[in-house]
Amino acid sequence: MTVQSLSIVVPTKRCINDCKFCVSKMHQESVKNMMDENLPFYDLYEKDYVRRLEFARDNGCNTMMITGDAEPQQNRAFLQRLGTMNNSLARPFRWIEMQTTGVLLDEPYLRFLRNHVGVSTISVSISAFNDEVNTAYNGTPIQHAVNLSDLCRKIKKYDFNLRLSVNMTDYFSGYWRAPDEFFDKCRCAFGADQVTLRVLYTSNGHNEQNTWIEEHRATDEVISALTQYVIKNGRALEVLEFGRTKYSVNEMSIVIDDDCMSTVAKSELKYLILRPNAKLYSKWDDFGSLVF
Repeated sequence: MTVQSLSIVVPTKRCINDCKFCVSKMHQESVKNMMDENLPFYDLYEKDYVRRLEFARDNGCNTMMITGDAEPQQNRAFLQRLGTMNNSLARPFRWIEMQTTGVLLDEPYLRFLRNHVGVSTISVSISAFNDEVNTAYNGTPIQHAVNLSDLCRKIKKYDFNLRLSVNMTDYFSGYWRAPDEFFDKCRCAFGADQVTLRVLYTSNGHNEQNTWIEEHRATDEVISALTQYVIKNGRALEVLEFGRTKYSVNEMSIVIDDDCMSTVAKSELKYLILRPNAKLYSKWDDFGSLVF
């Protein structure tokens, strides 16, 4: 079994954001949170959780991605325990990343993520370079709006690797005429070390998220223009486990991800997902994908 990464779903009650394209809202199924210290037999489920961490490591996975159906930093107590559990493993995860829009992250929280949890890469999910549009598309409460330039500056201050995970919305459609300006913005304005272009995913059926995506995703022209710019001007570094090529452009590594939900069947697993019920799955949108 080849596993690229282990996604940790941090238990939270409700996301502080209300992203217009939120994948979690497309699928209303939920699992019981067994990682609550107030529950009877919590110690048993914590052991189960550790066994799943060990299972992923035993199968060659060394990358942990902290994510969730909400912003992971909404549950600091769990992140505290996660850092402790990982450090207790015979072979701890060394490569730890966190996916976030950046809401609620301040300097003390960044120090905690760096020093205790062991996060080395912060992947900031953005829907626009403009703060107002980004706030609107991500559905972030105005009082918690993210200043992207300031957030990225703080992330770099504490020497995290900074990845911009760009949700390819219609905000970026104008860049089909000037793809070089898109990547210059990522590097010069925000200091990105890595960029992932995320083609927006739609599910089967009719829902508000699919409708929004159909109306607001970037045009095929801009996706093609950015892709061709990377191929023409970048240096191919290596082919990732799942067929995509990573390129170096302007001292940034670039990956174009058009299957972020891992919807295409493969013999290897793009990732395993460890949910708050202490069980592993291979798909975000299908509880029939239970592994262990």
